[in-house]
Amino acid sequence: MNTYAKYTANVFVAKCPEQHEKGDSIILTTKYGQEHECIVFNLVHRDKESNFYYSIVRADGFNYQEYCKAKAERYQSWAISREKKSNEYYQASQEGKDFLSLAEPIKVGHHSEKRHRALIDRNWNRMSKSVEHGKVAEVHESKADYWTKRANDINLSMPESMEYYEYKLEEAKEYHEGLKSGKYERRHSYSLTYAKKDVNKFQDLFNDAKKLWGNE
Repeated sequence: MNTYAKYTANVFVAKCPEQHEKGDSIILTTKYGQEHECIVFNLVHRDKESNFYYSIVRADGFNYQEYCKAKAERYQSWAISREKKSNEYYQASQEGKDFLSLAEPIKVGHHSEKRHRALIDRNWNRMSKSVEHGKVAEVHESKADYWTKRANDINLSMPESMEYYEYKLEEAKEYHEGLKSGKYERRHSYSLTYAKKDVNKFQDLFNDAKKLWGNE
């Protein structure tokens, strides 16, 4: 059975007991028993038990960006639901507002006392629930915004990452050389060190991207 195996951050590869060729369509089973049709790219590893590890993409096009979009939509839906409940509780808390706006004191011992107190308690509880749902809606809205922004990210789980990291590497190299030559101002004593770290980071990412998605 072909299963998923974590390769690096955000990247899962296919762990297969049998060898496959680039372009083959295979079925991968998740730990929850779900099955996905995937397309084989490159062999990235072979372990001592003769399992083959391949970079893959989902045949249905689902990728990290689609995952982020789905997360954003889910949180947005929850935010709308909570906001609706907040509004419903707020509207309910307006029961008897014309009477309460008169600021009539509770008439202790009067037949209206119990009804007056009950109305105030109901509205207080409703307003509390309105605020509670509103706060949860804000949290969901914030998370929806976060995942919406992440939906444009490119990472190693996508074939286009090779071209992306190649560009970022060249950009980092150019900036690093520019700092050394004086083309760019060194804004602090560690400018050159940080620039070199960026070169190394994008070099590693580009190397990984080539291994995952380049021509063997």
